[in-house]
Amino acid sequence: MRSDPAHTDSPESAPEVIVLGVTASDAHAVANQLIAHQLRAHGYTVINLGVCTPVEEFALAVREHPGVLAVVIGSLNGHAYEDLCDLPAARAAGELACPVILGGNLSVGSRKDPEAPARLRRLGVDHVLTELADLDPLLRELARRAARSRRLQTI
Repeated sequence: MRSDPAHTDSPESAPEVIVLGVTASDAHAVANQLIAHQLRAHGYTVINLGVCTPVEEFALAVREHPGVLAVVIGSLNGHAYEDLCDLPAARAAGELACPVILGGNLSVGSRKDPEAPARLRRLGVDHVLTELADLDPLLRELARRAARSRRLQTI
């Protein structure tokens, strides 16, 4: 199990931390690095776990970095459902209480499974994205909700 993230950026102006990685059986690194770069450019602190990341490593990163805004998981090989089979247990144990976002290729082969997003949501994925352009607006909305929740807790 990797305890040190592949890349950690901690700009002082980026209070929102994102844990990023690629599903356990997926070794596609280029998209992961491009997403990490884009997130950093948008002001997020990125804990990039890299490729072939099992659910337990995402959970460990969230434990090591309290206040994580979201876990962002990519899948290009189409085996996300199988790779995230441990997600319900991690969620039940309270190990991944932050939003889990999944994007990329969600099914194997040229015919895409229209049921894949619903199956992944039932597994415990909060948001399934089909377009990378949707990631930043979603994260900004999650940050607004988190800030609102923190304000309400101080009242």
